[in-house]
Amino acid sequence: MRKRILIFAAAALAAISVQAKVRLPHVLSDGMIIQQNTEAHLWGWAKAKSDVTVTASWTTDKFHTTADKNGRFLVSVKTPAASFTPLTITIDDGDEAATILDVLAGDVWICAGQSNMEMPVKGFGNCPVEGYNNVVADAVNNRGLRWCKIPSVMSMHPLDDANCQWRNSDMQNVGEESATGYFFGRMLSRTLNIPIGLIEANKGGSRVESWLNAENLKKYTDEKVDSQSIIKNCKYDYERTLVWGNGTFAPIQNSSVKGILFYQGCSNVGYHASEYAFRLSKLVEQWRQNFGNVPFYFVQIAPFNYGDDNINGALLREQQAKAVSLIPNSDIVCTNDLVYPFEKGQIHPSQKRQVGERLAFIALNRNYGYKNLYCDSPEFDKMEISGDTCFIKLKKTYGGISRYEGIEGFEVAGADKVFHPAEATHYWKAWGDPHNEWIQVISKDVKAPVAVRYCFKNFQIGNLGNMGQLPLIPFRTDNW
Repeated sequence: MRKRILIFAAAALAAISVQAKVRLPHVLSDGMIIQQNTEAHLWGWAKAKSDVTVTASWTTDKFHTTADKNGRFLVSVKTPAASFTPLTITIDDGDEAATILDVLAGDVWICAGQSNMEMPVKGFGNCPVEGYNNVVADAVNNRGLRWCKIPSVMSMHPLDDANCQWRNSDMQNVGEESATGYFFGRMLSRTLNIPIGLIEANKGGSRVESWLNAENLKKYTDEKVDSQSIIKNCKYDYERTLVWGNGTFAPIQNSSVKGILFYQGCSNVGYHASEYAFRLSKLVEQWRQNFGNVPFYFVQIAPFNYGDDNINGALLREQQAKAVSLIPNSDIVCTNDLVYPFEKGQIHPSQKRQVGERLAFIALNRNYGYKNLYCDSPEFDKMEISGDTCFIKLKKTYGGISRYEGIEGFEVAGADKVFHPAEATHYWKAWGDPHNEWIQVISKDVKAPVAVRYCFKNFQIGNLGNMGQLPLIPFRTDNW
Protein backbone atom coordinates (compact mmCIF):
# COMPACT_ATOMS: atom_id res chain seq x y z
CA MET A 1 0.00 0.00 0.00
CA ARG A 2 2.78 2.45 0.98
CA LYS A 3 4.58 1.72 -2.32
CA ARG A 4 1.45 2.53 -4.32
CA ILE A 5 1.03 5.82 -2.41
CA LEU A 6 4.62 6.78 -3.20
CA ILE A 7 4.16 5.93 -6.87
CA PHE A 8 0.96 7.99 -6.98
CA ALA A 9 2.65 10.93 -5.24
CA ALA A 10 5.55 10.82 -7.69
CA ALA A 11 3.14 10.73 -10.64
CA ALA A 12 1.20 13.67 -9.20
CA LEU A 13 4.38 15.71 -8.78
CA ALA A 14 5.38 14.92 -12.36
CA ALA A 15 1.99 16.08 -13.60
CA ILE A 16 2.29 19.29 -11.61
CA SER A 17 5.75 19.86 -13.06
CA VAL A 18 4.46 19.45 -16.60
CA GLN A 19 1.28 21.47 -16.15
CA ALA A 20 2.45 24.13 -13.71
CA LYS A 21 2.03 27.69 -14.93
CA VAL A 22 4.72 30.30 -14.64
CA ARG A 23 5.51 30.96 -10.99
CA LEU A 24 7.00 34.23 -9.83
CA PRO A 25 8.65 35.15 -6.53
CA HIS A 26 6.39 37.04 -4.17
CA VAL A 27 8.38 40.26 -4.55
CA LEU A 28 7.22 40.30 -8.19
CA SER A 29 3.50 40.60 -7.55
CA ASP A 30 0.45 42.84 -7.87
CA GLY A 31 1.00 46.38 -6.67
CA MET A 32 4.77 46.30 -7.07
CA ILE A 33 6.98 49.23 -8.02
CA ILE A 34 9.28 48.43 -10.92
CA GLN A 35 12.53 50.36 -11.32
CA GLN A 36 12.06 53.02 -13.99
CA ASN A 37 14.22 53.74 -17.04
CA THR A 38 16.32 50.61 -16.85
CA GLU A 39 16.49 47.00 -17.96
CA ALA A 40 14.73 45.55 -14.95
CA HIS A 41 15.10 41.90 -13.99
CA LEU A 42 12.09 39.60 -13.93
CA TRP A 43 12.65 36.03 -12.82
CA GLY A 44 10.87 32.92 -11.69
CA TRP A 45 10.07 29.35 -12.68
CA ALA A 46 8.43 27.93 -15.79
CA LYS A 47 8.32 24.68 -17.74
CA ALA A 48 11.85 23.31 -18.06
CA LYS A 49 13.68 24.52 -21.19
CA SER A 50 10.61 26.39 -22.39
CA ASP A 51 10.68 29.66 -24.30
CA VAL A 52 9.57 32.38 -21.90
CA THR A 53 8.03 35.54 -23.35
CA VAL A 54 7.34 38.77 -21.46
CA THR A 55 4.86 41.35 -22.69
CA ALA A 56 4.15 44.65 -20.97
CA SER A 57 1.40 47.24 -21.28
CA TRP A 58 3.82 50.12 -21.90
CA THR A 59 5.45 48.73 -25.04
CA THR A 60 4.80 46.61 -28.11
CA ASP A 61 8.22 44.99 -27.70
CA LYS A 62 8.44 41.43 -26.46
CA PHE A 63 11.24 40.12 -24.29
CA HIS A 64 12.43 36.53 -24.51
CA THR A 65 14.52 34.03 -22.60
CA THR A 66 14.76 30.27 -22.15
CA ALA A 67 14.12 28.48 -18.86
CA ASP A 68 16.92 26.17 -17.76
CA LYS A 69 16.57 22.45 -17.07
CA ASN A 70 15.11 23.23 -13.63
CA GLY A 71 12.65 25.74 -15.04
CA ARG A 72 14.43 28.80 -13.73
CA PHE A 73 14.53 31.90 -15.86
CA LEU A 74 15.66 35.51 -15.68
CA VAL A 75 14.86 38.12 -18.31
CA SER A 76 15.64 41.82 -18.61
CA VAL A 77 12.81 44.18 -19.57
CA LYS A 78 13.14 47.81 -20.66
CA THR A 79 11.03 49.86 -18.29
CA PRO A 80 9.33 53.24 -18.85
CA ALA A 81 9.81 56.54 -17.05
CA ALA A 82 8.14 56.95 -13.68
CA SER A 83 4.38 57.37 -13.84
CA PHE A 84 1.26 56.90 -11.73
CA THR A 85 -0.41 55.04 -14.61
CA PRO A 86 -1.06 51.40 -13.61
CA LEU A 87 0.83 48.91 -15.76
CA THR A 88 0.61 45.17 -16.36
CA ILE A 89 3.27 42.55 -17.07
CA THR A 90 2.56 39.08 -18.50
CA ILE A 91 5.04 36.20 -18.48
CA ASP A 92 4.20 33.19 -20.63
CA ASP A 93 5.99 29.86 -21.11
CA GLY A 94 3.60 28.66 -23.80
CA ASP A 95 1.34 26.70 -21.46
CA GLU A 96 -0.13 29.11 -18.97
CA ALA A 97 0.80 32.73 -18.31
CA ALA A 98 1.21 34.75 -15.10
CA THR A 99 0.17 38.41 -15.05
CA ILE A 100 1.23 41.10 -12.59
CA LEU A 101 -1.37 43.85 -12.14
CA ASP A 102 -1.32 47.42 -10.81
CA VAL A 103 2.41 47.90 -11.41
CA LEU A 104 3.84 51.41 -11.12
CA ALA A 105 7.15 52.53 -12.61
CA GLY A 106 9.23 54.52 -10.15
CA ASP A 107 12.36 54.25 -8.01
CA VAL A 108 12.96 51.31 -5.69
CA TRP A 109 15.14 51.54 -2.58
CA ILE A 110 16.15 48.71 -0.26
CA CYS A 111 15.87 49.34 3.50
CA ALA A 112 18.39 47.01 5.16
CA GLY A 113 19.95 46.70 8.61
CA GLN A 114 18.79 45.87 12.10
CA SER A 115 16.05 46.96 14.50
CA ASN A 116 16.33 50.72 14.06
CA MET A 117 15.58 50.21 10.36
CA GLU A 118 12.99 47.57 11.15
CA MET A 119 11.29 49.78 13.77
CA PRO A 120 7.80 50.51 12.39
CA VAL A 121 5.96 53.81 12.39
CA LYS A 122 3.80 52.52 15.27
CA GLY A 123 7.00 51.82 17.25
CA PHE A 124 8.03 48.85 19.37
CA GLY A 125 6.78 48.05 22.88
CA ASN A 126 7.68 51.02 25.13
CA CYS A 127 9.57 52.50 22.15
CA PRO A 128 7.31 54.99 20.36
CA VAL A 129 8.05 56.81 17.14
CA GLU A 130 7.57 60.52 17.56
CA GLY A 131 4.54 61.91 15.73
CA TYR A 132 2.75 58.61 15.08
CA ASN A 133 -0.79 60.04 14.92
CA ASN A 134 0.28 62.84 12.60
CA VAL A 135 1.92 60.33 10.27
CA VAL A 136 -1.20 58.15 10.09
CA ALA A 137 -3.50 61.12 9.50
CA ASP A 138 -1.18 62.52 6.84
CA ALA A 139 -0.92 59.20 5.00
CA VAL A 140 -4.04 60.09 2.99
CA ASN A 141 -1.76 62.44 1.03
CA ASN A 142 0.56 59.66 -0.13
CA ARG A 143 0.46 58.76 -3.78
CA GLY A 144 2.33 55.85 -5.29
CA LEU A 145 4.36 55.22 -2.11
CA ARG A 146 4.49 51.45 -1.57
CA TRP A 147 6.49 48.97 0.48
CA CYS A 148 7.22 45.29 0.72
CA LYS A 149 8.51 43.63 3.90
CA ILE A 150 10.70 40.53 3.50
CA PRO A 151 10.08 38.24 6.51
CA SER A 152 13.09 37.83 8.79
CA VAL A 153 14.06 34.22 8.13
CA MET A 154 17.25 32.25 8.79
CA SER A 155 18.68 29.81 6.27
CA MET A 156 21.97 27.99 5.81
CA HIS A 157 21.54 28.31 2.05
CA PRO A 158 20.36 31.29 -0.06
CA LEU A 159 16.58 31.27 -0.48
CA ASP A 160 15.03 32.22 -3.80
CA ASP A 161 11.64 33.40 -2.53
CA ALA A 162 10.01 34.99 0.50
CA ASN A 163 6.39 35.17 1.62
CA CYS A 164 5.78 38.88 1.16
CA GLN A 165 3.40 41.32 -0.50
CA TRP A 166 3.35 44.93 -1.67
CA ARG A 167 1.30 47.40 0.34
CA ASN A 168 0.33 51.03 -0.05
CA SER A 169 1.60 53.53 2.52
CA ASP A 170 -1.95 54.44 3.46
CA MET A 171 -3.65 54.99 6.81
CA GLN A 172 -4.35 51.29 7.17
CA ASN A 173 -0.81 50.05 6.51
CA VAL A 174 1.63 52.83 7.33
CA GLY A 175 1.87 51.90 11.01
CA GLU A 176 3.56 48.60 10.10
CA GLU A 177 6.08 50.19 7.72
CA SER A 178 9.71 50.91 8.59
CA ALA A 179 9.66 54.41 10.07
CA THR A 180 13.08 55.37 8.72
CA GLY A 181 12.19 53.95 5.32
CA TYR A 182 8.78 55.62 5.30
CA PHE A 183 10.06 59.11 6.06
CA PHE A 184 12.73 58.68 3.39
CA GLY A 185 10.19 57.51 0.83
CA ARG A 186 7.64 60.19 1.71
CA MET A 187 10.20 62.95 1.19
CA LEU A 188 11.27 61.51 -2.16
CA SER A 189 7.81 60.77 -3.51
CA ARG A 190 6.44 64.23 -2.70
CA THR A 191 9.51 66.14 -3.82
CA LEU A 192 9.91 64.21 -7.08
CA ASN A 193 6.20 63.49 -7.65
CA ILE A 194 6.95 59.90 -8.70
CA PRO A 195 6.13 56.47 -7.27
CA ILE A 196 8.63 55.19 -4.71
CA GLY A 197 8.97 51.55 -3.69
CA LEU A 198 10.67 50.41 -0.48
CA ILE A 199 11.82 46.81 -0.01
CA GLU A 200 12.47 46.11 3.66
CA ALA A 201 15.08 43.39 4.23
CA ASN A 202 16.28 43.70 7.81
CA LYS A 203 16.54 41.89 11.12
CA GLY A 204 16.72 43.33 14.61
CA GLY A 205 20.00 42.66 16.40
CA SER A 206 21.81 41.43 13.30
CA ARG A 207 25.51 42.08 12.81
CA VAL A 208 27.26 43.07 9.62
CA GLU A 209 28.53 39.47 9.55
CA SER A 210 24.90 38.30 9.51
CA TRP A 211 24.57 39.57 5.94
CA LEU A 212 27.90 38.50 4.47
CA ASN A 213 27.73 35.35 2.34
CA ALA A 214 29.76 32.22 3.00
CA GLU A 215 32.40 33.11 0.41
CA ASN A 216 33.13 36.50 1.94
CA LEU A 217 32.99 35.23 5.51
CA LYS A 218 35.63 32.62 4.67
CA LYS A 219 37.78 35.04 2.69
CA TYR A 220 37.70 38.15 4.88
CA THR A 221 36.81 37.05 8.42
CA ASP A 222 37.56 34.36 10.97
CA GLU A 223 33.87 33.49 11.28
CA LYS A 224 32.81 29.86 10.91
CA VAL A 225 30.12 29.05 8.37
CA ASP A 226 28.96 25.60 9.52
CA SER A 227 25.68 25.47 11.41
CA GLN A 228 27.04 24.02 14.66
CA SER A 229 29.77 26.66 14.97
CA ILE A 230 27.35 29.47 14.11
CA ILE A 231 24.99 28.38 16.88
CA LYS A 232 27.83 27.81 19.34
CA ASN A 233 29.49 31.18 18.73
CA CYS A 234 26.33 33.30 18.95
CA LYS A 235 24.42 33.59 22.20
CA TYR A 236 21.31 34.87 20.46
CA ASP A 237 19.94 33.78 17.10
CA TYR A 238 19.71 37.36 15.82
CA GLU A 239 23.51 37.67 16.09
CA ARG A 240 24.18 34.66 13.89
CA THR A 241 26.44 35.08 10.90
CA LEU A 242 25.49 34.15 7.33
CA VAL A 243 21.94 32.94 7.97
CA TRP A 244 20.04 36.24 7.85
CA GLY A 245 21.57 37.21 4.53
CA ASN A 246 20.68 33.80 3.12
CA GLY A 247 17.12 33.87 4.40
CA THR A 248 16.14 37.53 4.35
CA PHE A 249 18.25 39.22 1.67
CA ALA A 250 18.91 36.51 -0.91
CA PRO A 251 15.25 36.44 -2.08
CA ILE A 252 15.59 39.98 -3.47
CA GLN A 253 19.09 39.80 -4.92
CA ASN A 254 17.78 39.70 -8.50
CA SER A 255 15.75 42.89 -8.00
CA SER A 256 16.50 46.03 -9.95
CA VAL A 257 16.80 48.97 -7.55
CA LYS A 258 17.83 52.61 -7.36
CA GLY A 259 19.84 52.31 -4.14
CA ILE A 260 20.33 50.82 -0.69
CA LEU A 261 19.68 52.37 2.73
CA PHE A 262 21.39 50.73 5.72
CA TYR A 263 20.84 51.32 9.45
CA GLN A 264 22.88 48.86 11.51
CA GLY A 265 25.79 48.71 13.91
CA CYS A 266 24.57 48.41 17.50
CA SER A 267 25.24 44.67 17.64
CA ASN A 268 28.78 45.20 16.37
CA VAL A 269 29.65 47.43 19.32
CA GLY A 270 32.45 45.52 21.03
CA TYR A 271 32.34 42.75 18.42
CA HIS A 272 35.22 42.90 15.91
CA ALA A 273 34.58 46.64 15.94
CA SER A 274 38.05 47.52 14.63
CA GLU A 275 37.22 45.55 11.47
CA TYR A 276 33.72 46.93 11.01
CA ALA A 277 34.50 49.48 8.27
CA PHE A 278 36.34 46.89 6.20
CA ARG A 279 33.65 44.25 6.63
CA LEU A 280 30.92 46.73 5.76
CA SER A 281 32.80 47.65 2.59
CA LYS A 282 32.94 43.97 1.63
CA LEU A 283 29.20 43.63 2.25
CA VAL A 284 28.52 46.53 -0.11
CA GLU A 285 30.77 44.96 -2.74
CA GLN A 286 28.82 41.73 -2.32
CA TRP A 287 25.45 43.40 -2.81
CA ARG A 288 26.66 45.44 -5.76
CA GLN A 289 27.56 42.26 -7.61
CA ASN A 290 23.81 41.92 -8.11
CA PHE A 291 22.56 45.50 -8.09
CA GLY A 292 25.42 47.30 -9.84
CA ASN A 293 27.13 50.37 -8.41
CA VAL A 294 23.99 51.72 -6.76
CA PRO A 295 24.21 54.38 -4.02
CA PHE A 296 24.73 53.12 -0.48
CA TYR A 297 23.58 55.52 2.22
CA PHE A 298 23.80 54.48 5.84
CA VAL A 299 23.07 55.74 9.35
CA GLN A 300 25.57 56.21 12.16
CA ILE A 301 24.40 54.62 15.41
CA ALA A 302 22.91 57.03 17.92
CA PRO A 303 24.23 57.77 21.43
CA PHE A 304 23.41 54.92 23.85
CA ASN A 305 24.70 53.73 27.20
CA TYR A 306 26.80 50.72 26.19
CA GLY A 307 28.55 50.99 29.55
CA ASP A 308 30.05 54.04 31.26
CA ASP A 309 33.44 52.36 31.68
CA ASN A 310 34.18 52.11 27.95
CA ILE A 311 33.90 54.02 24.67
CA ASN A 312 32.89 51.06 22.54
CA GLY A 313 29.96 52.92 21.00
CA ALA A 314 32.21 55.82 20.01
CA LEU A 315 34.72 53.42 18.45
CA LEU A 316 32.01 51.85 16.31
CA ARG A 317 30.82 55.29 15.15
CA GLU A 318 34.41 56.07 14.23
CA GLN A 319 34.47 52.94 12.10
CA GLN A 320 31.23 53.95 10.42
CA ALA A 321 32.67 57.36 9.55
CA LYS A 322 35.76 55.61 8.18
CA ALA A 323 33.61 53.33 6.01
CA VAL A 324 32.54 56.28 3.85
CA SER A 325 36.11 56.57 2.58
CA LEU A 326 36.25 52.83 1.84
CA ILE A 327 32.92 52.56 0.02
CA PRO A 328 32.57 54.44 -3.29
CA ASN A 329 29.23 56.14 -3.94
CA SER A 330 28.31 56.15 -0.26
CA ASP A 331 27.41 58.66 2.43
CA ILE A 332 26.49 58.70 6.10
CA VAL A 333 23.79 60.28 8.25
CA CYS A 334 24.87 61.44 11.70
CA THR A 335 22.30 61.01 14.50
CA ASN A 336 24.28 62.45 17.39
CA ASP A 337 21.60 65.08 18.00
CA LEU A 338 18.57 62.79 17.58
CA VAL A 339 18.37 61.31 21.07
CA TYR A 340 16.72 62.83 24.12
CA PRO A 341 18.56 62.76 27.47
CA PHE A 342 15.96 60.36 28.87
CA GLU A 343 16.72 57.91 26.05
CA LYS A 344 20.20 57.10 27.38
CA GLY A 345 19.14 53.50 27.91
CA GLN A 346 16.83 53.37 24.90
CA ILE A 347 18.38 51.54 21.94
CA HIS A 348 15.47 52.64 19.71
CA PRO A 349 15.31 56.47 19.78
CA SER A 350 11.96 57.98 18.85
CA GLN A 351 13.12 60.64 16.35
CA LYS A 352 12.95 58.61 13.16
CA ARG A 353 11.50 61.29 10.88
CA GLN A 354 14.75 63.25 10.90
CA VAL A 355 16.77 60.10 10.15
CA GLY A 356 14.69 59.22 7.11
CA GLU A 357 14.61 62.80 5.86
CA ARG A 358 18.38 63.20 6.20
CA LEU A 359 18.80 60.09 4.07
CA ALA A 360 16.40 61.66 1.59
CA PHE A 361 18.39 64.92 1.51
CA ILE A 362 21.47 62.93 0.49
CA ALA A 363 19.59 61.07 -2.24
CA LEU A 364 17.91 64.22 -3.54
CA ASN A 365 21.25 66.04 -3.68
CA ARG A 366 23.38 63.21 -5.06
CA ASN A 367 20.95 61.36 -7.32
CA TYR A 368 18.19 63.76 -8.30
CA GLY A 369 20.01 67.02 -8.94
CA TYR A 370 18.84 69.10 -5.96
CA LYS A 371 22.30 70.51 -5.31
CA ASN A 372 20.98 73.38 -3.21
CA LEU A 373 19.94 70.94 -0.47
CA TYR A 374 22.39 70.73 2.43
CA CYS A 375 22.95 67.03 3.02
CA ASP A 376 26.38 66.56 4.65
CA SER A 377 27.19 66.77 8.33
CA PRO A 378 30.27 68.82 9.23
CA GLU A 379 33.44 66.85 9.96
CA PHE A 380 36.74 67.40 11.70
CA ASP A 381 39.38 68.75 9.30
CA LYS A 382 42.48 69.70 11.31
CA MET A 383 43.75 71.02 14.65
CA GLU A 384 46.28 73.67 15.63
CA ILE A 385 47.50 74.28 19.19
CA SER A 386 48.75 77.56 20.60
CA GLY A 387 49.64 77.63 24.30
CA ASP A 388 46.65 76.39 26.27
CA THR A 389 44.25 76.74 23.34
CA CYS A 390 43.25 74.26 20.63
CA PHE A 391 41.84 75.51 17.35
CA ILE A 392 39.62 73.07 15.46
CA LYS A 393 38.92 73.49 11.75
CA LEU A 394 35.82 71.86 10.34
CA LYS A 395 34.84 70.97 6.78
CA LYS A 396 31.46 70.60 5.11
CA THR A 397 30.05 73.54 7.03
CA TYR A 398 28.26 75.17 4.06
CA GLY A 399 29.82 78.46 5.09
CA GLY A 400 29.28 78.54 8.84
CA ILE A 401 28.33 76.80 12.06
CA SER A 402 24.97 76.66 13.81
CA ARG A 403 25.88 78.56 16.98
CA TYR A 404 28.47 80.96 18.37
CA GLU A 405 27.92 80.25 22.07
CA GLY A 406 26.90 77.43 24.33
CA ILE A 407 28.69 74.77 22.32
CA GLU A 408 28.66 71.46 24.20
CA GLY A 409 30.49 68.16 23.85
CA PHE A 410 34.20 69.10 23.62
CA GLU A 411 36.94 67.66 25.84
CA VAL A 412 40.69 68.31 26.04
CA ALA A 413 43.56 66.17 27.32
CA GLY A 414 47.22 66.74 27.97
CA ALA A 415 50.09 64.27 27.85
CA ASP A 416 48.53 62.36 30.76
CA LYS A 417 45.68 61.28 28.42
CA VAL A 418 43.05 62.39 30.93
CA PHE A 419 40.18 64.27 29.27
CA HIS A 420 38.48 67.25 30.87
CA PRO A 421 35.37 69.18 29.82
CA ALA A 422 36.27 72.16 27.64
CA GLU A 423 34.71 75.45 26.67
CA ALA A 424 34.26 75.87 22.92
CA THR A 425 33.49 79.09 21.09
CA HIS A 426 33.43 80.33 17.53
CA TYR A 427 36.67 82.05 16.47
CA TRP A 428 37.75 84.06 13.43
CA LYS A 429 41.47 84.01 12.70
CA ALA A 430 40.74 86.49 9.94
CA TRP A 431 37.36 88.18 10.20
CA GLY A 432 34.96 87.31 7.39
CA ASP A 433 37.30 84.81 5.73
CA PRO A 434 35.52 81.42 5.65
CA HIS A 435 38.90 79.71 5.31
CA ASN A 436 39.89 81.11 8.71
CA GLU A 437 36.80 80.22 10.71
CA TRP A 438 37.65 77.91 13.61
CA ILE A 439 36.35 76.50 16.89
CA GLN A 440 38.41 77.64 19.88
CA VAL A 441 38.64 74.96 22.59
CA ILE A 442 40.03 75.62 26.08
CA SER A 443 39.96 73.72 29.38
CA LYS A 444 41.02 75.41 32.60
CA ASP A 445 42.27 72.02 33.80
CA VAL A 446 44.66 71.44 30.88
CA LYS A 447 47.47 73.97 30.46
CA ALA A 448 49.33 72.04 27.74
CA PRO A 449 46.72 70.33 25.56
CA VAL A 450 47.63 67.67 23.03
CA ALA A 451 44.28 66.14 22.05
CA VAL A 452 40.63 67.08 21.56
CA ARG A 453 37.52 64.94 21.47
CA TYR A 454 33.97 65.80 20.52
CA CYS A 455 31.14 63.61 21.85
CA PHE A 456 33.49 60.65 21.76
CA LYS A 457 31.57 58.69 24.37
CA ASN A 458 28.92 56.03 24.36
CA PHE A 459 26.27 58.58 25.27
CA GLN A 460 26.93 62.26 24.73
CA ILE A 461 24.61 64.56 22.84
CA GLY A 462 26.31 67.41 21.00
CA ASN A 463 24.71 70.62 19.80
CA LEU A 464 27.07 71.91 17.12
CA GLY A 465 26.11 71.79 13.47
CA ASN A 466 26.57 73.51 10.13
CA MET A 467 24.43 75.98 8.22
CA GLY A 468 22.04 73.15 7.41
CA GLN A 469 21.83 72.45 11.17
CA LEU A 470 23.19 68.99 10.48
CA PRO A 471 25.19 67.72 13.47
CA LEU A 472 28.96 67.56 13.71
CA ILE A 473 30.14 63.96 13.40
CA PRO A 474 31.79 62.88 16.68
CA PHE A 475 35.59 62.68 16.43
CA ARG A 476 38.88 62.46 18.26
CA THR A 477 42.32 63.81 17.35
CA ASP A 478 44.15 61.08 19.31
CA ASN A 479 44.44 57.35 18.75
CA TRP A 480 44.50 56.32 22.40
